Amino acid sequence: MWKVILKDGRKLTLRFLTANDGERLFKMFSSMSNEALKWSGAPYTIDMVKRWIDNVPRSVPLVAEYDSRIVGIAVIFKFPDQSRKGMGDIAIYLHQDFHHVGLGTAMTERLLQLATKEKMHRISLTVVKENTIALALYKKFGFQIEGISKDAFYACDGKYHDVVNMGLILH
Repeated sequence: MWKVILKDGRKLTLRFLTANDGERLFKMFSSMSNEALKWSGAPYTIDMVKRWIDNVPRSVPLVAEYDSRIVGIAVIFKFPDQSRKGMGDIAIYLHQDFHHVGLGTAMTERLLQLATKEKMHRISLTVVKENTIALALYKKFGFQIEGISKDAFYACDGKYHDVVNMGLILH
């Protein structure tokens, strides 16, 4: 467990996702605003949350906990096949009450430290081009733009959006 103090003074805990977190993680997704889920693959079902929990042995999963509730999740999903050894995809979701206070930065920093400790080689991600806050966060940590996939995300606004492909070599 790691303690974090956010820019607004709130204190929370970062810890590993556990098998007992399913209901609380689903509750977080269920209470997220449309704006917070705008660029995600919502809706998030209890079955999807269960699959994430079942995948814990093949991932590096962190949750942010505040006042006994989960308010964020950051995960690196490791690729199981030998040809992609040491590689994974990162995903981060934050409850809207915790946007713009440094939680994304704290979770990304800790997740990349853990990935380095596990001797992972490469982390990749995709982010909708209009999600400028996420793009700035990833660039801050050294992720490089590797390409653009045109009209690769169909959003809740009923339109197709470009997706930015990014990657980071850890060592």
